[in-house]
Order: sequence, then structure tokens, then C-alpha cells
Amino acid sequence: MKCVFGPIISRRFGISLGIDLSPTKKCCNFDCLYCELPKAKTTDTIENHLSVDEIIQNVEDVLKQDLKIDVITITANGEPTLYPYLDELIDRLNQIKKDKKLLILSNGSTINDKNIQKALSKLDIVKLSLDCVSENCFRKIDRSLKNILITDIINGLIEFRKMFQKELVIEILVVKSINDKDEEFLKFNEVLNKINPNRIDLGTIDRPPAYNVESVTFEKLFELSKLIQNQNINIVSRKKTTPLNKSYSNSEIFYTLANRPLTIDDVEYLFDSESKERFEQLVSSEKIEKINIGGVLFYTFKDKS
Repeated sequence: MKCVFGPIISRRFGISLGIDLSPTKKCCNFDCLYCELPKAKTTDTIENHLSVDEIIQNVEDVLKQDLKIDVITITANGEPTLYPYLDELIDRLNQIKKDKKLLILSNGSTINDKNIQKALSKLDIVKLSLDCVSENCFRKIDRSLKNILITDIINGLIEFRKMFQKELVIEILVVKSINDKDEEFLKFNEVLNKINPNRIDLGTIDRPPAYNVESVTFEKLFELSKLIQNQNINIVSRKKTTPLNKSYSNSEIFYTLANRPLTIDDVEYLFDSESKERFEQLVSSEKIEKINIGGVLFYTFKDKS
């Protein structure tokens, strides 16, 4: 039974070799409205899981081909932290990964578990979902097992961040008329500044969902992003949008960066041609610097003091 796929090009993490810890069946403690996988009963176990030896053998068979790979990504048809030997698997992967980074894509549901925190702390990049920060919203969109509480997830994230100083990415997926309200994002602002991740990926539905729900526009994502202050926000929507083409002076560019760093997509969306020239001059004169976070380039102040 094969559990390795790729390498594939990830928009957010570079060239990725994937490891699916539940390759034969969806096994998840969430039943998210927007999930691209078919509807399934929630569970807290992965059925018919592979052994660590089998997974490592699958990975080594691919690595022997000497392919270009940036990250080895632990994922699942469901939730990868439900795999019962996750800590051992991560230790073994660290022994064979060489110059590649080790990444997990998790819904964040188990992050309040001390054993999960210990295991994930051995990774290079941890990407956790956080679609809501209020309980009612969380229940509507993520449809988790009843014993999972959003307050526990948030507290677990804050605690995990204290011990994990490598790259932490939080993903928010916005669903129309559910978690796209300003009130929810003002609460996000408070919570995310307590967690202080390296990057926030803000997106919406871009594949056929399990349930009858709708995406929001890029423009809506951009407006919501402005409610989260002092964070690196990467808007990952694939939907094409009409650029604003607004004129920005140098001081207005600095003011915009004071609210949050910009990606190249933000620059393309916000600025007219003359503003882009001014922006490039500021970058060239080193008044604005580039920082790479998990494969995504941000522009920020070189010196904020």
C-alpha cells in the first residue's frame, strides 16, 4: 500500500513530497463544510494504518531517485495527528530527510495534547488550521467531535508556540456567510496576536466542497485581512481579481507596511504602475526588506525601531 505522492508544486511551501497517513479511507475528527473529500463520519482513529517501517520504506524509495524536493509533508485523508505512532515517525523521518524540511498539515484539533506538542516540536514547519475563534462559528464550519472545544485549541496553540520557535503557519479558510464577518476577524486579531505565528494563510474554497457552501471573493479576503494587525498574511485565493491600481506615495507605502507586511500578490493588487516603481525603489534602497517564510516572500520594514 503506497502512502507517498508527488513531488508536487505547493503554492505555499515549494516542491513537496507528500506522505498520506490514511491512504485508503478518510479518517478525521472534523467534517468540515468546505472539505474536498466526501462526507464521512467523524472519528478519532486512523483505520488500517501503515507501520512506521512501511512508511519509511516508501519515503526512502522516492528519496533514492534524488528528485528536487523542498519539503516532506505529513498529511492524510483526514487528520494526520490521529496516527498512533506519529512521534516515532517524525524521529525516523528526521534521520533520513537530509537537507529537506519536514512539514505537517493539521487541522489543529489535537494541539492541546502534550504528546502531540512534543512530536510536532521536532518538525521544521507546522501548519495548523484555525477557521474560527468563537465556539458557535467553530461548530458550524468544522463540525468536530463533541469533545473538541475551540478554547482548548486556542490555548493549545498559545502553549505550543512558547515551545516551538521554528516556522508556525496558521491557515484560515473563509466560507461565505459563516466565518466572513468582521466581528469574527476582530476576535481573530486578538487571538492571533497572542499566538504570533510566522505566517497566516488566508484563503477560501477553490475546490468542490463536501457540502453546499460558497467561497468569498479575493476582495473580501483582502478586506478581512486588514482587521488582523502586525501579522504576515498570505492571501492564497486562486480566484482572479481586478487590481485596485491605486496611487501610493512613499509615506502611504510605509503606512501600509506598518499595518502588515505585503506579498508580491498584494503589491500587484494594490498599486498602480507608478506606485510599483516607487515600491521597487524603496526595496532597492534597502528601506524595505524581503523575508522568506516557509517559501512565501514578504516585504517589510528593514528596521522598525
